[in-house]
Amino acid sequence: MDSWLRFSAQSQAKERLVRAAQYACTLLGYTLQKGGAAAELRRTVSQLEAHMSLTRKLLRLGNSVEALEAAKRAIHLSDSVLRLCLTVSHLNRAMYFACDNVLWAGKTGLISKLDQQKWSQRSFRYYLFALILNLTRDVYELRLLMECEARYRATKAPPSPYPSTTLPNNSPTAALPVMSVRLRKQLHLFVTVLFSNPPLLLDLLKNSCDIFIPLDRLGIYPTGTGFVGACGLASSVLSILTMVHPWLKLKP
Repeated sequence: MDSWLRFSAQSQAKERLVRAAQYACTLLGYTLQKGGAAAELRRTVSQLEAHMSLTRKLLRLGNSVEALEAAKRAIHLSDSVLRLCLTVSHLNRAMYFACDNVLWAGKTGLISKLDQQKWSQRSFRYYLFALILNLTRDVYELRLLMECEARYRATKAPPSPYPSTTLPNNSPTAALPVMSVRLRKQLHLFVTVLFSNPPLLLDLLKNSCDIFIPLDRLGIYPTGTGFVGACGLASSVLSILTMVHPWLKLKP
């Protein structure tokens, strides 16, 4: 099991590079189509993208095992929200990779007469649910950090030397300025917390980019090939960044 997990960890770095190349081809193909490039060139880029996709599926053959091991670790977390989000997310990732492995077997001819469209839709549904849970986890951790920062600021804030004036609650002149001040404070707190926690910021950006891919593939929120290619390329670069600098990876 340990040797298989080590092999999977090594293949994940290669898979991220191939993923970045695949979505770069997707974006390039869209750009060439919009620019009226020759059909032969567009066909070559499309074939290259298909080869990259098949290579990624080969490199992800061991990822189901890694996702199950991650779920086993997450189930022991003390925080109930993190435990639920991460455990169910890893289980969905394991199912997504399993469906992806079936698709690879079908495309290589190991499984004949496979309904590839059905299995592709099934894998993207698991992928979408895993991303929703990951984003839920990001928002939860962001809320905890914002509450902690707000409490810290409240203890450090000096008392106001001016007496407070109370206006009627139903007065529009009182409600609007108060709401504006609160909104600016929350926005400033949001930006401060995110930029002071790079792992959370990168994870939130990566998941936000990734979620448009299954939404488009499932027809829930079609965004177009160009947008999907840009989002996939951006999230791939962010993933590579967390592998080059492990301290940027959100834990647990």
